Amino acid sequence: MPEQAALAGLAPDDAAVETAEEAKEPAEADITELCRDMFSKMATYLTGELTATSEDYKLLENMNKLTSLKYLEMKDIAINISRNLKDLNQKYAGLQPYLDQINVIEEQVAALEQAAYKLDAYSKKLGNHFISVLMY
Repeated sequence: MPEQAALAGLAPDDAAVETAEEAKEPAEADITELCRDMFSKMATYLTGELTATSEDYKLLENMNKLTSLKYLEMKDIAINISRNLKDLNQKYAGLQPYLDQINVIEEQVAALEQAAYKLDAYSKKLGNHFISVLMY
């Protein structure tokens, strides 16, 4: 652009001033129409924003309801588990005397087994001694 101004014989700043146009005020009807258009578009924008916010809150409400239902289901499951555990503990308590008897019997069987091994060893020793007495 400075080249064009130099060709025309004008200073570079003068060329910019030459091309500038004077700002004109729009007609009253144009201002009114532009204001209506702006307010209409602003209303549409705000309606969209409020609708989006409302939908977000509805989504959160639905999520809260579903979460609440899940927690109620989990509560019922926990109650059933607790009830079953109490029943199991009562059954175990009812079986405890029998389990104690089994432990006592197991200890007695172990002692009897040891006695049988000792008796077997003694009888072998006695048999060997008897054979050695008969051989001499």
